[in-house]
Amino acid sequence: MTDLYGLPIKGAEFSKACGGNTHPDGEACVTLAKIGPDVWAMGDTKRPAAQPLRFTTAELDAAGIDPAKFGLSA
Repeated sequence: MTDLYGLPIKGAEFSKACGGNTHPDGEACVTLAKIGPDVWAMGDTKRPAAQPLRFTTAELDAAGIDPAKFGLSA
């Protein structure tokens, strides 16, 4: 298996999707970028300085996360 955190993320183009949940400091949104074949990076707009988490396409599917909702294709 590929070391997901060993893949470069610099220059990745992230797309944003918001879930409609609101907090006192604004709407909850996540960002998603394809960083390799069947590998994704997901960030949290509330924590922009935090390193994005990495997932495989299968893991996104298992979590019910569809890249198409971000305007991306698997």
